[in-house]
Amino acid sequence: MIAKELVKSLVEERIAERDEKLYIVDIIIRNGNQILIELDKEDGAVSIEDCIAISRNVEHNLDRDQEDFSLEVSSAGMTNPFKVTKQYLKNVGREVKVQLFEHGKSIEGTLLSADDEGIIIEKKEKVKVEGKKKKEWVTTEIPLKYVEIKETKLQISF
Repeated sequence: MIAKELVKSLVEERIAERDEKLYIVDIIIRNGNQILIELDKEDGAVSIEDCIAISRNVEHNLDRDQEDFSLEVSSAGMTNPFKVTKQYLKNVGREVKVQLFEHGKSIEGTLLSADDEGIIIEKKEKVKVEGKKKKEWVTTEIPLKYVEIKETKLQISF
């Protein structure tokens, strides 16, 4: 079985050489040495050239004669859940849906901030205000720790 740390070091080596704002989201090595590498970029999207460069560096530094493998390098994708803090930081100011561990509860709103501990979501909703006939828009900030979050996905709107 090919070591995950070896693959990670080869990916990081090429990222450093290219001086791109790429980062690793996930590296999975399945049975039969099926290597899956998921990348993202701090600003903008991961290009095909980025994926090719990473793929070639891994491919050329692993010996197929010694241990056969398959390799797939891809971007994290807009519909996939966030896996690392840098993805939260990249998407500050955008609409997200946060699924919590607590009884299937979810929160939709704007991602206001993120750090190593957790995130803050701004949620706008119409609520009945005491003494008023009509419902009014109320904005609340909801702080969440990463340990409370099951998954966070970007809300795509057209």
